[in-house]
Amino acid sequence: MKNILVFPVFFVVSFCFCQTNTAFQPIFHVSDSTTHTIPEGQKYTFGYLEVLENRNDPKSKTVHLPVYIFKSRSEDPKPDPVVYTVGGPGYTSMRAAQYMKYYQYLDDRDLILFEQRGNQYAKPYLDCPEWSNALYLSNLPNFDEENTNGLLVDAAKNCRERLVDKYIDLNGYNTRESAADIAELIKVLDIKQYNLLTLSYSTKIAQVLMRDYPEGIRSVVMDSPLPLEINYDEESVGNLLMALDKLLTDCASDADCNSNYPNLKQRFQEYLTEKTKNPLMVSVVNPETGQEESFNLKGKDLVSIFTLTGTNGVPNLPMEIDKLLNNDLTSVKKRLESRFQKPSNSSVAIGMRLSVWCSEEHPFNDQKIIRTETMKYPEVEGLSPAVYDTTVCEVWNVEKMPVSENQAVKSDIPFLLINGEYDNETPISWASAMQNNLPNSHHLIFKGWKHGPITNWSNTCAMQAANTFFKDPKMKPDLECIKSIKKPNFKIK
Repeated sequence: MKNILVFPVFFVVSFCFCQTNTAFQPIFHVSDSTTHTIPEGQKYTFGYLEVLENRNDPKSKTVHLPVYIFKSRSEDPKPDPVVYTVGGPGYTSMRAAQYMKYYQYLDDRDLILFEQRGNQYAKPYLDCPEWSNALYLSNLPNFDEENTNGLLVDAAKNCRERLVDKYIDLNGYNTRESAADIAELIKVLDIKQYNLLTLSYSTKIAQVLMRDYPEGIRSVVMDSPLPLEINYDEESVGNLLMALDKLLTDCASDADCNSNYPNLKQRFQEYLTEKTKNPLMVSVVNPETGQEESFNLKGKDLVSIFTLTGTNGVPNLPMEIDKLLNNDLTSVKKRLESRFQKPSNSSVAIGMRLSVWCSEEHPFNDQKIIRTETMKYPEVEGLSPAVYDTTVCEVWNVEKMPVSENQAVKSDIPFLLINGEYDNETPISWASAMQNNLPNSHHLIFKGWKHGPITNWSNTCAMQAANTFFKDPKMKPDLECIKSIKKPNFKIK
């Protein structure tokens, strides 16, 4: 994830952000230089889509967005490519370029890999090292938790000032603008029909596209969908605990898991509640000084044993929780050791993430619900469901998006919705509710999996399902690999 190549100076594309032209038309600039090394034998075109930074500003400058057009391995490819962009907001899509030989979609059609505005390889890149440093400081032992928010507010303020000094219009970085970018790319490339492949946050981009630019969209796959109408911040803690409860209930219903880890759900809940009142002190050697330093961990900290585990780690979770309950802190200490590592150059565009969240998520939150949810659950009391505090968004100071960006989208376009059963970020219930407005939709749930099934490289069944759907969007994929996925085979100590 950190194999970042340094960009040379391009002679094709100018990255001057001083251009103003009310009659500007989007342009695709082909470039010989790329963001990553592409596997030998894979045919592709790489370039930059040049578009307005803020379409609501007649004097807007332009931005440059990296685009790969990977050619199908088929001798007779289908005419409708797959357009793929990832989640976040703020995560780069470009890393996927290195692994195209594993992408099954190329067996039938071209795949267009699109970098959202503001992200790592776009120009400009809205990085915020100030924020990364603030998080690093706040996670050090003995840092006064009450000072965390002030530290983050200052970081947001300093980052904003630096970006604005570069003449970056932060109001130009949101889901609606990103959707318009893809629509303009389709037009510039003269594509008549295409398919959308989206993941987590980028499923919001897909929803805006089908609402505002439905022409030419043949089918849509949404992995771990985030509905426009959902107020994420109001539900995140409850969703976390529901997903955890589901996993521990499955352990209890499994004879081997239950006999080895009896009554695990109740014991873990009681443990987290007790540690919220009386924090667990864990001593870890600081590799910088060689001295032991102590962390005080509450329930909201210790629940990360679940939240920081991906699908491949699910079978180990009951064992890891049981180890914690028996004061085996080996795994906890390994996680804490990473907190001493000073932040390097981040690949997450925090500036883009802040602009999206503070313009189209935070404004629609009910702050009373946020406060209630923060104190509602004794086992994780103090864990705020909000991605960003109100004070941070006040400092970031971007314009509120219209209410239409918080309303459900209705469409007859064929859809495939994909979820992991234990996904605490985007729960199954959200996708199920979306189907009320998507009459031509199908929903696949992968048992025992977590967030982002199509990115599970140890089992590519979800990718296979998506590719099968692109072949025939009228049919729900009925694959043997889906039927073979059962409850996790929980590891026994």
